[in-house]
Amino acid sequence: MAMSTRYLLVAMAVMLGVGAQAQPPAPVASAIVPASECRTASAMIAFDFDGASASACAILGEREFAVLVSPEHAPPINPSPWYAFRYESAGDAPVSITLRYLGRKHRYAPKWNGGGGWRELVADVADDGAAASLNVPGGAGVVAAQEVIGPDDHAAVLRLWSAEAGAPILNLGQSHDGRPVEALRLGRADAPKLVVLLGRQHPPEVTGAIAMQAFVDELVGIAGRDPGLGADTQFLIVPLINPDGAARGHWRANRGSTDLNRDWGDFAQPETRAVKAWLDALTAHVRPVLMIDFHSTTRNLFYVQGDEANAAQQRFLAAWLAGREEDFAGYPFTIEPRNANPGSGTAKNWFYATYDIPAYTYEVADTADRSAARRAAGDLAASLITALEELGR
Repeated sequence: MAMSTRYLLVAMAVMLGVGAQAQPPAPVASAIVPASECRTASAMIAFDFDGASASACAILGEREFAVLVSPEHAPPINPSPWYAFRYESAGDAPVSITLRYLGRKHRYAPKWNGGGGWRELVADVADDGAAASLNVPGGAGVVAAQEVIGPDDHAAVLRLWSAEAGAPILNLGQSHDGRPVEALRLGRADAPKLVVLLGRQHPPEVTGAIAMQAFVDELVGIAGRDPGLGADTQFLIVPLINPDGAARGHWRANRGSTDLNRDWGDFAQPETRAVKAWLDALTAHVRPVLMIDFHSTTRNLFYVQGDEANAAQQRFLAAWLAGREEDFAGYPFTIEPRNANPGSGTAKNWFYATYDIPAYTYEVADTADRSAARRAAGDLAASLITALEELGR
């Protein structure tokens, strides 16, 4: 959905600091005009790579820029203000950047990668959260709300999993932009129990993607040791269901301006429709028994079924998660039961309502320790196979 003229005018006003609590820095002699790339004699910033935000920038000084962090469509939209850009500069002097948020507040502490891995930067956040200022080292690097994991990264990991496990990569369908919605089928194709794993419905939720990769790494390792995964279980693994959103740096939606985690049931979008079509084509003796949808939020938690859960589902929860909330060093989590809300369009509710199976949302905190999140995910994947036995009784 294109921004309206009024929305663009508001965006420009925010960029230039109109109505902000803090006064904008003094401009250079030339007029400040928002652009998709900003360059001075000694520095530049640009948004020209997969995962970069659809942002505008303005030059405030020789080594000073503003970036407008704006959503992919007009509000209302979830408060997940994603930003990602690269910069280059001559000399060792730092480059100053002010992030200005359109209609939302600062959420993600900036991450910086100068070629040696990601580390967090200190930002001075305005009292009202509408802006944040930071300095980046001279030279070159990428600044982002979270680690940038784009479609090519997901594709590379899929191929590693496929090679290690001897498992086929499936092309379930295409996004609006024509990107493939790819999946891995792990385990025997005739195994009667199917576990569905979904990831990246919401592009900025990178910690969920990090946990999902570690989770699947463990499953692939198990498959390498036991190709039958216990002989009766297979997995459909879709690590990037929203490739357009991830490539375009969206806050929430796909290319169709739709929150995919509100489209389960309507299936108006090609990405969710592709998954459903694959499920509909399953032979009669193969049936989903569990769905896990990986996301990120402000803390580590699992959304699970509430009072509606039947005896087998309750046994599965007890076998897999209950009582383990403090088991993982550096990664405590909570379990929050929520009854299905029919018609809400979430994957959790649709899978439960359609198949009467446990359907969980695996939420990883934005600020989760990455190593701890990976370790916990690997341990949870390892214990999943045994816990699944409760669903076969």
